Amino acid sequence: MRSMAKKECPRRRCFRTYGVPVTISNCSNNYGPYQHVEKFIPRQVTNVLCGIRPKLYGDGRNVRDWIHAEDHSGAVWAVLTRGVPGETDDAFDWVRDRPGHDRRYAIDSSKLRRELGWRPAKEATEARYAKQGQ
Repeated sequence: MRSMAKKECPRRRCFRTYGVPVTISNCSNNYGPYQHVEKFIPRQVTNVLCGIRPKLYGDGRNVRDWIHAEDHSGAVWAVLTRGVPGETDDAFDWVRDRPGHDRRYAIDSSKLRRELGWRPAKEATEARYAKQGQ
């Protein structure tokens, strides 16, 4: 979370100092068509299709949040068009975890849902990588 705060500071200063209408949105992991096979979801799906057992990183306590790329775009549009300037809106086999890997990488989108009326149109379980060629 420290890196997110570092990215937000210059934007907040522009808002407070110069009145620039800045909106800030935080997001986590995106998935969707044409995502590179090295990314987590396509890699796991590809592994299963190739008869390779999927991987579970670390000790299994890591928390990850996923949002479809189209829903992320919709959330950004909601923040741009209905957000309040100056505010932030937040859309196996066991293998050894990599050093420094975040334990939790998930966003609380309740403010975006409550104040801007945004909801994801797709749930993570709807990932359809078989449609990539369509």
